[in-house]
Amino acid sequence: MRSGYTLNGRYRIIRALGEGGMANVYLAHDLILDRDVSVKLLRLDLRDDPSTIRRFQREALAATELVHQNIVQVYDVGEENGMQYLVMEYVEGTDLKAYIKDHFPIAYQEVIQIMEQILGAVQTAHEHNIIHRDLKPQNILIDQNRVAKITDFGIAVALSEHSLTQTNTVLGSVHYLSPEQARGGMATKQSDIYSLGIILYEMLTGTVPFEGETAVSIALKHFQSEIPSVREIDPRIPQALENVVLKATSKRPEDRYTDAASMAEDLKTSLSPKRAGELKFTPMRGDDGETKVLPLSGVLSSALPLSETTPAEAKDMPEKTADKASATPKKGRKKTRHPRRRKFLMAGLVVVLLIAGIIIGMALFRPHMTSVPDVVGKKEAIAKTELVSAHLTAGTVHKTASAKVKVGRVVRTEPRSGTQLKQESEVDLWISTGPKRYKLADYQGDSYASTAAKLQATGFTVHRESVHSTSVPAGKIMQQSIEAGQSVVPADTAVTFTVSTGSETVTLADLTDKTKAQAQSYASNHNLNLAFQYAYSSDVTKGHVIRQSPGEGAVVQEGDEVTLTLSRGAESESSSSVDQFSVSVKIPFDDSSADSSSTDTTDDSSDTSSSSSTASNLIQIYLRDQDHSLSTIYKQMTITADTTVTLPFTVASGKSGAYKVVRDGHVIASDNHVTKN
Repeated sequence: MRSGYTLNGRYRIIRALGEGGMANVYLAHDLILDRDVSVKLLRLDLRDDPSTIRRFQREALAATELVHQNIVQVYDVGEENGMQYLVMEYVEGTDLKAYIKDHFPIAYQEVIQIMEQILGAVQTAHEHNIIHRDLKPQNILIDQNRVAKITDFGIAVALSEHSLTQTNTVLGSVHYLSPEQARGGMATKQSDIYSLGIILYEMLTGTVPFEGETAVSIALKHFQSEIPSVREIDPRIPQALENVVLKATSKRPEDRYTDAASMAEDLKTSLSPKRAGELKFTPMRGDDGETKVLPLSGVLSSALPLSETTPAEAKDMPEKTADKASATPKKGRKKTRHPRRRKFLMAGLVVVLLIAGIIIGMALFRPHMTSVPDVVGKKEAIAKTELVSAHLTAGTVHKTASAKVKVGRVVRTEPRSGTQLKQESEVDLWISTGPKRYKLADYQGDSYASTAAKLQATGFTVHRESVHSTSVPAGKIMQQSIEAGQSVVPADTAVTFTVSTGSETVTLADLTDKTKAQAQSYASNHNLNLAFQYAYSSDVTKGHVIRQSPGEGAVVQEGDEVTLTLSRGAESESSSSVDQFSVSVKIPFDDSSADSSSTDTTDDSSDTSSSSSTASNLIQIYLRDQDHSLSTIYKQMTITADTTVTLPFTVASGKSGAYKVVRDGHVIASDNHVTKN
């Protein structure tokens, strides 16, 4: 995939990070959440394999349930133009394989610290009944703070179908393969424990225990050869620490640790002086009770040399035939039976009968196997019936949310369909409870960008409607189409947010020589506040605007204040007997009044001013002096907090002025006798 391509309109590809046996990995940038992520795309040659695609999707969705600080988090799963992809956390660093190569020898304490992180992650996965199946250093990432994170959960199950056939691409996996997997058996939690033991071995010695020319030869060594001693490579390694490796890599699963937590607990004290005299761990001898045969068709038949697939007796056949021919008595010669020969014949017969008896006994007592049927998508009752028909029993029934499987039908089984089990084994069922529902919160006042990104990542369709507002900052949510507290299915729900774009800008017109009434009309139409000053002028008619501030052409926001200087006319002799002074008045903000105002306007059309849905007070101020009358509004404004205003008065000497403040239709302050102090 080329750099710059945007996957699903959201993930912009930056560069390739690596290629694997099943998928290719790219570094990408999440355009919505503004972060780097890793995008894993299913390889082109596997996109037409329905089984691989189905398992890729199913297991990837299961991996999203795993939340642990040492597991690479899966953010998203999807498909575009036939491309199956996973979006995961991007870990800046290197994988454990390269880390071992660059830092070996690694201090024992650091080895234990890294392994404890890995074991904690594996324990969490096992508690969710998810088996990794392909644990190896290449699937463990080490970031710049030396924090280990496991990746590729759930994908390994699909990859395991190709593990022994694509030998050129999975040699790394075979080095960590458990004996039961090498035999062709089903992977269990103990299989992951074995792989962890091999990883610990490599961290202590810098190499894997088994090497070979082919994947098959390495797999054979896993269940035929003993693990080499790490203390023979490094005698300084304490016996207790070697015992952790030996127990984790025991041939029989029952001899290994019961779970990852037990291994971590044992590993934690392996350097303790109290365990200095510990004896070397020796697993119980014997087979696990089952005879498993690796199929010679396909991989083994082509990978093993002729000497390994041809019985030894066949080599000696010509010689034995010749001996038999030379030992045949000539015609007419009298046959004689020696007593010793008779004894040998009887002993041979006994051996033959004994071998035949063993073979018959193994056939009779060998456990009868059956295959888990594919019941995904079927009703619970039908699934249980099909399990009984396959000589299996239904185990624990789990409930799980699913957007793809109808309510009451099977989402998945454990073990998966097609797995070979002993008859009457238990198979656990996961039954769908329908799509996962999401409870919407109250998003009013929140940032639209972050809220929309979060909801879109959850599966919602988000729409935006923009309106101007003088009281709500730009980018903040003012209203939402779905009430808070409602539980909905994200994939089926579209939510619309009304978002503030802030105050609208106004380019001021030329108000000079306009009357006070004309100026007030202009201010009302453009949602501006006016403040008046007065001056004598012989050039401008009384009551008309002499000048304005800001001036013509200035760009202001809605709600801003424009100061106008009005003419008193030409100055006369009586003008000197005029008092000019100012009075400061504090106007308190009222929350309850704002809420009431908002409630009264909820039935209006969608075109109602955005300020009606926000906490604000409408303030009207009336003045009486030489230039104003209490019957007309001196100033109108909206406030969202306590506000102090300065009122200018011009009165004849010895006279008084008056003012009145009205908040949301109610008089809250007045003074009918305002004089110069």
